[in-house]
Amino acid sequence: MIDLIVFVTLLALGYGFGRMAETGHYRSIHRREKAFRNILLIAARFPPPDLVPRKTQLVAGSAVISVDYFKRFVAGLRNIFGGRVRSYESLLDRARREAILRMKSQARALGADMVFNIKLETASISKGRRNAIGAVEVLAYGTACVPQKHEA
Repeated sequence: MIDLIVFVTLLALGYGFGRMAETGHYRSIHRREKAFRNILLIAARFPPPDLVPRKTQLVAGSAVISVDYFKRFVAGLRNIFGGRVRSYESLLDRARREAILRMKSQARALGADMVFNIKLETASISKGRRNAIGAVEVLAYGTACVPQKHEA
C-alpha cells in the first residue's frame, strides 16, 4: 500500500512540477520568438541571388531538454498500447524552438538579418532503464548572412 502511495505521489509531483516548468519555458519561448521575428530563416542552400552579403558565418544553437517523471510514465503506457506519444512531442517542440532561438541570437550578435541553409539535428541522450529517453538534444545550425549595410 505504501508503495502505491509513493508511486502516485511521485506521479502527481512529476506532473505538477513538469507542467509548471513546461508552461514557463513556453512563455519564455513565445516572448523571445517575438523579439527575434525580424531574423528570417531560409531553408534554401544559398542566399537569394540579388543579395550580396558582406559576410557569412556559421551560427548554431543547441538545446537539451529532459523528460519529467510523468511524461516518462505516460510514454511507457503508450509503448504498451501504441499511438502518438504527445508527451514527447511537446518535449521535441520545446527543444527545437529553443535551439532555433539560440541560433538566431548568435546571428543577431553578428548583425545578420537572415540565416539560410537551416539544418536541425536531433538526438536522444541520457538513456535510462530499458533505453527509455532521459533527454533530447536539438542542434540548429545555418549560415548567417550579414548584409552590406550592417557592421558587426
